[in-house]
Amino acid sequence: MAEGLRERKKRETRQRISDVATGLFLERGFTTVTMAEVAEAADVSVNTVYNYFPAKEDLFFDRSEDVVDRLSRWVRGRDAGESAARAVLRELRAEIEAVSPRIGLMEGYDRFMRVIHESPQLRSRLWSLQQEIQDHLEATLREETGAAPDDPLPGLVAGQICWMHGTVFVTIGREMVKGRAPAEVSREVLGLVDDIEELLSDGVLDYAVRG
Repeated sequence: MAEGLRERKKRETRQRISDVATGLFLERGFTTVTMAEVAEAADVSVNTVYNYFPAKEDLFFDRSEDVVDRLSRWVRGRDAGESAARAVLRELRAEIEAVSPRIGLMEGYDRFMRVIHESPQLRSRLWSLQQEIQDHLEATLREETGAAPDDPLPGLVAGQICWMHGTVFVTIGREMVKGRAPAEVSREVLGLVDDIEELLSDGVLDYAVRG
């Protein structure tokens, strides 16, 4: 369905507010910037900012909805004969090989990470997002496998997949904060993914194979 004028204007307004806020956060840090300052810089009312972003943390993690669903999308989109974990490994390798900004392989990502490290609020929200990702993935695995409500395997496998996904992100963030080139970090992280795959048991690697 084609996007209507009203929907497009709302999307553009949301994006403008987000872009302005990100610029302020990177320049001055998260704690010192107020919602009122974001509203003024974006040329909108404070109420408008809150309508799109109920909390200041939502402004920083403005793409969190996409991030929370990412692993589940990769699992739901796995190929015939492919397991959940192998689908995620394949997608991760593709993102790393492409030196994708979606996983932090971009110039300036070090500034983004420093803002998080300097803010207890953002670190807390990041932890909450990680929990959401795992809960969402567990629900997806239960649905995909038809597992019983008391079956522990979907939760256990979701934890392992989130561990490998999180390890990749933490490693990229740590190396990018050092000011290294994205392409150089990409090459090293590909080797890390190989190591991760070797550590995973067959029980994880062969779980939820699509028939």
